[in-house]
Amino acid sequence: MDVFVYGTLTDPDRVRSVLETDAASAADAVVGRATLEGCHRVDGRYPTLVPGGSVDGRVLAVDDAGLERLDRYEGIADGLYARVAVPIVGQDDDRQAAANRDRNDDRCWVYVGDPDRLGVDATWPGDGPFRERVQSVVSRADLVVRKPE
Repeated sequence: MDVFVYGTLTDPDRVRSVLETDAASAADAVVGRATLEGCHRVDGRYPTLVPGGSVDGRVLAVDDAGLERLDRYEGIADGLYARVAVPIVGQDDDRQAAANRDRNDDRCWVYVGDPDRLGVDATWPGDGPFRERVQSVVSRADLVVRKPE
């Protein structure tokens, strides 16, 4: 499965450490550069995303065990970050058509940090728990991870 990363996990040494693997396997996990359209990066204690704009990053390919390790690293269980699925497309794919896809193999996981917990002066619109607000925006907006062909 694909995971879009935009902060500390763009560093190959960090990927190796988090995935608990050797340098060659960590390098194999990096699929390549990509851009998340529909959110931009803001920096606090750790980087996070807020609606609007775009952010460059990388796509990692991981298995279930790798995704569990990434979830631990990102503090999913503690609510520090939320993991959401967004469409992933090639450079020339139509953005709206991609946003309407429902197939899991056309999705990419993205971690979004809670601005309040990361010391970032930003908000996600809506009411309720942070993860629900993020999911609501992601489901309504045409966010997409675009990878070069």
